[in-house]
Amino acid sequence: MSIYKFNYNKTFRFENGKRLKGLQITYHTYGRLNTRKDNVVWVCHALTANSDVFDWWPGLFGERDLFNPQEHFIICANIIGSHYGTTNPLSTNPSTEQPYYLSFPQFSIRDLIAAHELLAQHLGIDKIKVLIGGSLGGQQAMEWAILHPDRIENLILLATNAQHSPWGIAFNESQRLAISADRTFYANKPNGGAKGLKVARSIALLSYRTYETYGATQLESSDDKIDDYRASSYQNYQGEKLVKRFNAYSYWFLSKAMDAHHVGRGRNGAEEALQQIRAKTLVIGITSDVLFPLDEQKYLAKHIRNAKFAAISSFYGHDGFLIETKQISKEIAAFLKHNYPNRLDRALQPLI
Repeated sequence: MSIYKFNYNKTFRFENGKRLKGLQITYHTYGRLNTRKDNVVWVCHALTANSDVFDWWPGLFGERDLFNPQEHFIICANIIGSHYGTTNPLSTNPSTEQPYYLSFPQFSIRDLIAAHELLAQHLGIDKIKVLIGGSLGGQQAMEWAILHPDRIENLILLATNAQHSPWGIAFNESQRLAISADRTFYANKPNGGAKGLKVARSIALLSYRTYETYGATQLESSDDKIDDYRASSYQNYQGEKLVKRFNAYSYWFLSKAMDAHHVGRGRNGAEEALQQIRAKTLVIGITSDVLFPLDEQKYLAKHIRNAKFAAISSFYGHDGFLIETKQISKEIAAFLKHNYPNRLDRALQPLI
């Protein structure tokens, strides 16, 4: 494993016309690029994840997992606006020599892909054997496969959608209302909005899990309690946990980028946009996902040419795409074996 920083010396232009100087992208790589440059597995991470995919997606990525560094050159880049090393609202604005905070340029999923493209060009990568992402990561992967269809050979989309739903936007707006209700959010300090961020995370968890999940994992062992419930402690703990590793400003802008996700924008609608994807595509949904319901993945599989759809049974709701790695590995391996039935593709040998 290696961690690097790529500094883009030209001005980065966003989809909305705004500009950014001094873009820095932090990224992890695992394994080595082979001489044919055909063993690239690129991971697009989700909302509050980082570029160390071995840390947050074990069971799918690791030394002995489906995607391993012995056979594959695995790349995961931290996205614009995120907290983990890529230019974000806490970065220094070269024009003011102060952190951006709320003056950071609003960005879209397409802007995140523009940065991925710059990094791919910097690394001399013309083809990506497997592009994979879940949730916000899936939104990125989908956009990349539309914007640069000849670059992606195999596309794997998990628990994601073609357009962020009113339901998803409502959850995100509720979280932003919690953040903005914390007056420190407007104080322009690195820990500004921390209390609001804690509440936002608590709200988000309700969309990531399910009624059944909480009923099984947070159920009280005593009938006599009238306060200090396990579910209450869990919400507080998870909120504090995020506050210790993330910041409210990044969360604010990233949630807005997710809300703006719509592959059909400027492309005559989502159906026509999805038909531009040329990669062999596997779409995976989670049966218990209330944030990105199965119908959203079925829609993708219906309108992406020759896409395969798989439903994963999980107790964990949306978070199942991070947890159910055995089932997911099985589906991906079968998908890749189907794509290469009559030849031994060395770059995919461990997978098929």
